[in-house]
Amino acid sequence: MRKLYILALVAFFGFSCASGPENPADSVFINGIIYTVDESNPKVEAVAVKNGMIQAVGTTAEIQELVGENTEVIDLAGKTMTPGFIESHAHLMGIGYNKLELDLMYVKTYDELVEKVAKAVAKAKPGDWITGRGWHQDKWIQKPEKMVKGFQTNDALNEVSPDNPVFLRHASGHATFANSKALELAGISNLQGERPGEVEGGEIIVDELGNPTGVLTERASSLVARLVPEETPERAEEALTLALQELAEKGITSFHDAGSGQDVIDLVQKFKDEGKLTARMYIMLTGRQPELLEEWYKKGPMIDSEDHLLTVRSIKLNCDGALGPRGAWLLEDYADRPGHRGHETLPMSVVTEVSEKALPLGFQVCSHAIGDRANQEILDRYEAAFAKNPEIQDHRFRIEHAQHLHPDDIPRFGELGVIAAMQAIHLSSDRPWAIDRLGEKRIIDGAYVWQKLFQTGARIANGTDAPVEPVDAIPSFYASVTRKTLEGLPEGGYEGDQKMTREQALKSYTLDGAFAEFEEDFKGSIEVGKAADFTVFDQNIMEVPEDEILKTQVEMTIVGGKIIFSNQ
Repeated sequence: MRKLYILALVAFFGFSCASGPENPADSVFINGIIYTVDESNPKVEAVAVKNGMIQAVGTTAEIQELVGENTEVIDLAGKTMTPGFIESHAHLMGIGYNKLELDLMYVKTYDELVEKVAKAVAKAKPGDWITGRGWHQDKWIQKPEKMVKGFQTNDALNEVSPDNPVFLRHASGHATFANSKALELAGISNLQGERPGEVEGGEIIVDELGNPTGVLTERASSLVARLVPEETPERAEEALTLALQELAEKGITSFHDAGSGQDVIDLVQKFKDEGKLTARMYIMLTGRQPELLEEWYKKGPMIDSEDHLLTVRSIKLNCDGALGPRGAWLLEDYADRPGHRGHETLPMSVVTEVSEKALPLGFQVCSHAIGDRANQEILDRYEAAFAKNPEIQDHRFRIEHAQHLHPDDIPRFGELGVIAAMQAIHLSSDRPWAIDRLGEKRIIDGAYVWQKLFQTGARIANGTDAPVEPVDAIPSFYASVTRKTLEGLPEGGYEGDQKMTREQALKSYTLDGAFAEFEEDFKGSIEVGKAADFTVFDQNIMEVPEDEILKTQVEMTIVGGKIIFSNQ
C-alpha cells in the first residue's frame, strides 16, 4: 500500500511538472484595464514579463497559463495600466535641488514670498546665500502696490535680509529676483544712462531713477548666479536621489533631461553603475558649454543599446526666453509692453553651426523656442542643415516648447519632420495671462496649437518642464484633453478646438515620447518584445469624467519589470 502511495505521488508530481508552462513568466499583471498604445491591439487585461521584457499580452486567462512555480502574480484588481509615462522635457537636478532650497512654486502673494525668505534668514548665518525657485508674479492672487515693467521690487526683501544675499529663480527659469546685498556683491548699482539695464540677451529691470529693482531677466541673471557657491558632490547626490524618488512616485519611467553638463552625466552614470538608477535617462548636452560640445563631437553619441538606462545623443540650445518675464522672442511687439519683442538669448549663427555640425555626427538638436520669431528662425536653420545633408532622413530634430507659432510656420513641423516637445500644463498655467502678452489674435492663431500641429503630421512629445511645474503627468494629461486651468476654467476650455483626444494625450506621453528619443522600438507601448515599463493608476484616465482626472493617483511604477514604486 505504501509503495502504491509513493508511486501515486511520483505520478502526480510528474504530471504537475509536465503540465506547467515550458517558459514561465517572471511576473504577470492580471485583471487590469490595460491601454497598450498599440493600434493593432489597443486594450488587454493582462501582461506577462520575462527578463525585464514583455513576454505576452492578452486576457487574464491566457496570461495565467504562463504562471509557473516562481512567477510573481500581481492582481491589478481592475486598476488601469498604461505604458510607462515618459517625461519628454524637464530638468533632472532642478527637481532635486528644488526640494533642498526654498520652494516658491505655490506662493500666492509677494508678502508670502518675503515671509518664506525671512524664515530662511532666521536659520542662516550672516553672509549665507538664500536661494530658491518657483515664484511667478502673474500667478499671485494679489500683486504689490509698486510694480516696475510688470515685476515686483526688492524693497520688502531688503528689509528682511539685509546681510544675506538672496537669489530666487522665476518659475520659468528665465528671470531671477535678488536683494540689494546680492546686487551689491555683483557690482550692480544705479544704472542711469541712455539704455539703463540693457544686457546682451537680457535685462536688469530698473525704476525711473535707474535703481535696480532686483529683477534680472534672461542672461542678465548670470551676473548674480555666478556668485552663488557651487554645489558639493554630496549635495548633488542628495538632489539626484530626491529627483529619482519623485519620478518613481509620479509614474515616470523615462526622462528627457533638457540640458546638462558632464558633471550630471557622470553622476547619473555613477548611479547606474551602483544600481540606483530607477528611471531611463535621455540627457541633452547643454549648449551653454561650447567646449563640452566639441568634446562630444569628437567621441560621438553614447547610445545605451544594452540596458537602455543612459543615452546621450542630443544637444539642447536655449534660443529665447519665456512669456512670463517677456523674454520670448516675438515677431511683433508684446501687447502689454509696446516697443519690446523679447530676447534672442543665443545668436542664431550658433544654431546654424551646431545643427550643421551635429547632424552628420549622429546628434539630435533640441532648441528651446517659445516666441514665434525664435521658432521661425530655428526652423529656417534646421531646414538649411537638412538641405546640406539630404542623405540623412531620420534626424528627429526637436523644438522644445513651440509655444507660440506664426501660422505660416505650423505646417513646417510636419513637412520637416521636426518634433514639437510641448508641455500641455503650460496651457493651464500660462494661458489666463498669456493673452495679455500676445493679444487675442496671436493666441488663437498660433499658441498651444496641438491639433493644428497634428494635422501637419507632426508628433508632440508631452511633459512638464519641471521644476517649472511639478513633474506630475496627471495635470499635464488633464490640460491636454480639457485646455482648462487646474481650477476647471473656462467651460469648454481655452480654444477648445485644439484639445487632444485622450488617445492622443496618452500617446504623447508614451510612444511619441519614445519616438522623440529614437526608442519607439524598445518602449512606449505594451507589445511583446518591448521593455516592461508600466504605470498603474487608481482610476481609468481614459474614461472617467474630465473633472475626475485630477483626482487620479499613481498606484504603481514598473521599470524593466521591477516595481520601483507602490502606493500599497
